[in-house]
Amino acid sequence: MRDTSAAILKRFEAVAPVMNEQSLRRFVAAEALAIGYGGVSLVARITKVARSTINRGVAEIKKQRHAGAGRVRKTGGGRKRNVDKDPTLEADLKRLVEPTTRGDPMRPLLSTSHSLVRLQQALKALKHNASTYVIRHLLQESGYSLQGNRKTREGGKHPDRNAQFEYINDHIKEHMLTDDPVLSVDTKKKELVGNYKNNGREWHPKDTPEDVKVHDFIDPALGRAVPYGIYDITNNVGWVSVGNDHDTAAFAVNALRRWWQTMGKERFPQAKRLMITADGGGSNGSRVRLWKIELQKLANELKMPITICHLPPGTSKWNKIEHKLFSFITINWRGKPLRTYQTIIQLISSTTTKAGLKVRAELDTNTYPKGIKVSNDQLDAVNLSRHSFCGNWNYTIAPIP
Repeated sequence: MRDTSAAILKRFEAVAPVMNEQSLRRFVAAEALAIGYGGVSLVARITKVARSTINRGVAEIKKQRHAGAGRVRKTGGGRKRNVDKDPTLEADLKRLVEPTTRGDPMRPLLSTSHSLVRLQQALKALKHNASTYVIRHLLQESGYSLQGNRKTREGGKHPDRNAQFEYINDHIKEHMLTDDPVLSVDTKKKELVGNYKNNGREWHPKDTPEDVKVHDFIDPALGRAVPYGIYDITNNVGWVSVGNDHDTAAFAVNALRRWWQTMGKERFPQAKRLMITADGGGSNGSRVRLWKIELQKLANELKMPITICHLPPGTSKWNKIEHKLFSFITINWRGKPLRTYQTIIQLISSTTTKAGLKVRAELDTNTYPKGIKVSNDQLDAVNLSRHSFCGNWNYTIAPIP
């Protein structure tokens, strides 16, 4: 019997790819008839063809019936499609999945997500009987597919956006030619400090993941880490000040101060000026008064002018520091709980890339109170000169003699 089964399977696999429905049905039926009693069950088990199909083929052979010249089935044969039996099914399905129906109180689907099961329930309420398989098939035929969100919209496009990028690029080149530092700055996402889950996966022995807390409730004793980054565009070197207080303009400028004291003055001993590119919002925003006050203090200390060029609104992800420094820090500490500030400092400092990125990090334990008010007189005292192009975004703060 085993030899017979192997022979049947071998013959079936040889002819099945080139046969149509009718000839394949006749072939398996002939094999079953050749075996005799129990042949239908045996052939069905070997070839995985339904017993009903084999029995239909047996009946055709015995009666010598033919479907008709050039046809596999008789005219009109086969199961009718749901859309043929229910002509309004497809139209109602499209109305349910259209975005305009979300939240419409007149629609049975209301504001639920468009899962196949929910669509089936909604169609049932409209007197349609369709399985999830049929619904999926109809959606695919209509050009629908499962898709996630994609980050492409940046909000309103400012008319000077492209010109601002060109302006920033020209100034960067000009500063590089004279070997003056050009920095990209920003605050990285604040991180909970403690035994909390950190997104990403890391290699561990099988079934031995690191155990972390179930709930991400902030630990009052540890708080959140505030990493403020400074990226030296010329040298591909990063500096990160990790604070444990508030993300304020004073904190941001102190990070710049520490960068200069620790790295900057050694790398740029002949520097005559400093350029900073920054987002338009946050602690280093173009409208933040304290940012300008603190930069004035820094310019006085360094005895050199500081030029600031802000990125246009809605383009923060284009900031160099995002994809040259922060992204690699995130990769480096993926899957590792940030249990202590020392852990964070070590993971940031060990971040490297094939392009030669080097990073230094330092813990800033100073206190930076929020809500400091800057009067008009204080702001007027800043030695600030706005550039002729987009002066709200581009300005220079010179030291006061």
